Amino acid sequence: MTINRRSLVLGTAAVAALAALPASAASQFVDYKPGVIENALSSGKTVFVDYSAWWCTTCMAQKRVIARLVEQNPDYAKSMLFVRVDWDEFGDQPVARDRNIPRRSTLLVLRGNKELGRVVAGTSEADIKALLDKGV
Repeated sequence: MTINRRSLVLGTAAVAALAALPASAASQFVDYKPGVIENALSSGKTVFVDYSAWWCTTCMAQKRVIARLVEQNPDYAKSMLFVRVDWDEFGDQPVARDRNIPRRSTLLVLRGNKELGRVVAGTSEADIKALLDKGV
């Protein structure tokens, strides 16, 4: 496999951006495995789902905003399970298809059998905060 210069630069930038996240925010998310979301919902939990890819600059911007907001308001972390779905691995799987997820950089808040809200490719702090507020 050959790596072109653009891939190397984007990969390096993504790793640097992820390293810049506060440790508490980065550890807030659990990596998706089949059943994680459904089990949490069936036990009455609210779930914040982040469909992202490591190389996606919009996803990195969203992660920084989420980290900042969770740090400012610990109630978000107490109220919701945060799940990160790797778009490259699961973007064509039921976890994305069944919820009509159009692309990476999609954020959802789920409770029970309802979607409380979503942000698609948005990085606005106000929009992401409004989404987080729906889960509290």
